[in-house]
Amino acid sequence: MGLYIVIAVVVVLFLWFITTYNRLISAKNAADNSWADIDVQLKRRYDLIPNLVETVKGYAGHEKTLFENVTKARSVAMGAKTPAEHAAAEGALSGTLKTLFAVAENYPELKASQNFMELQNELRDTEDKVQAARRFYNANVRDWNTLIQQFPTNTVANSMKFKPLDFFEIGDDAQREAPKVQF
Repeated sequence: MGLYIVIAVVVVLFLWFITTYNRLISAKNAADNSWADIDVQLKRRYDLIPNLVETVKGYAGHEKTLFENVTKARSVAMGAKTPAEHAAAEGALSGTLKTLFAVAENYPELKASQNFMELQNELRDTEDKVQAARRFYNANVRDWNTLIQQFPTNTVANSMKFKPLDFFEIGDDAQREAPKVQF
């Protein structure tokens, strides 16, 4: 009789471990998937920037340093790997885009350009999508981090060496404001 109880306890513990492990994997996959959504939107943003720079160049060709700064910030952002690196790079990129749009203010014919207006709208839409994807990712990261820290799930998480994920946060207050793209 005692052997049956021991076997039943082992089976129950094994099933609990498997169920908990699968729950952890589902939460981790949700966080990874939501990071992929951010990545897609950032790629879309990066693809818009060269067109925007070229459009502004046509009207303000003498702003060479600004165009170089935007291009450099875009390259750094594209090379970022972790959420923290992305946050820092995105802050710098947003700053250079703000400067680009400030320069565009000085060129009324540029502001009236259909191509520039379309790029503005695309960038605004992309910024909104990045913000939504960031919120979704951070919610999944919160759920993941909570799951791996709560008892008894943390026993499985620790045994499998699962680590907390970083939130995708904007660094300082200057970076919290999205580039203004309306004229």
